[in-house]
Order: sequence, then structure tokens, then C-alpha cells
Amino acid sequence: MNEEQTATRTILDPGNERVPGQRPAAPRLGGIEGRTVGLLDISKPRGDVFLNTLEALLTERGARVLRYAKPTFTKPAPVDLRQKIAVECEAVVEALAD
Repeated sequence: MNEEQTATRTILDPGNERVPGQRPAAPRLGGIEGRTVGLLDISKPRGDVFLNTLEALLTERGARVLRYAKPTFTKPAPVDLRQKIAVECEAVVEALAD
């Protein structure tokens, strides 16, 4: 990315925030080989299809992939699941699909 692309970013949080919070972007990994990446299925139809393909691509590139699933897409992930992912993974991809 060039300087112009990184200068300003707006990230929308689907949570119920009346006043948007200010958060710094997470640091980039710098590469995927040897990293642990979590794939979080939010339990919407066909999310697993996307994650299966992504898992194959990440594995081909040398990443260790761990899979997780929310019990339901209608509620936030339980705190214990979020903590588990934070401890076990260096990055996470959340599947939003129908």
C-alpha cells in the first residue's frame, strides 16, 4: 500500500454503537507462512464453503489453520470463544455468507 491508501480508513462495526469507537488497525503479519490463522464460521448458510476454500489456500501457503464456529449468527460470539481465538491465533477471518 502507498501512503495515500493508508492515510485514512473508515471501518464500520456491525455492533450497536451509537458513537463509533476509535481503534487503531491491527498490525499486519508481514507474511502467512508459519502463522496460525483462525477461520470463524458465524453459522450462516454457505459460510463453510468459503472457509473450506480459504483453508486450502492458506495451507498451501504454509499457514496453520484452526477452525471455529459461533453457535448462531444472530448473537455475538461468546466471550470464551473470542478469548480462545485470541490466544490461539495470530489472525482471524470471519465468514459472512448466505
